[in-house]
Amino acid sequence: MELYPAIDLLNGQAVRLYQGDYARETVYNSDPVAQAKIFADAGARWIHVVDLDAARTGSPLNREVIAAICDAVDVPIQTGGGVRSEEAADALFDAGVARVVLGTAALENPDLVRALAARHAVAVGLDARGREVAVRGWEEGSGQDLLDVARGFADAGV
Repeated sequence: MELYPAIDLLNGQAVRLYQGDYARETVYNSDPVAQAKIFADAGARWIHVVDLDAARTGSPLNREVIAAICDAVDVPIQTGGGVRSEEAADALFDAGVARVVLGTAALENPDLVRALAARHAVAVGLDARGREVAVRGWEEGSGQDLLDVARGFADAGV
């Protein structure tokens, strides 16, 4: 089993949202780069970073923080949150990430997943409340069943 410690970025800080509720955040570290170093020093083989601001707004507000994390540790970084276009994904790869995670965009534009996967390492991240896939940074339900969506991407080779 491989564990991926996670850093969720909101307003430049490492936070955790309670059940995806932006009004119920807990700040775990005001310095996400330091948090990444803690994870790397503890032996993490990957670090998962989510730009919650980008997931919510579509604007890459934490891209500089993500680049700083990539520069600070010798651990591959996978990141998601607000990756809705090839340009957004390319900018993250240019910042140093090893893999991009697509959520809402994967459900709304499966062709984007295929296009990116042809050039880069890509994963599909599925957030769910119960069995319903949540989209737009946990803000909305998609009306789609988690297992059906997962099987569809698995059958497509993602």
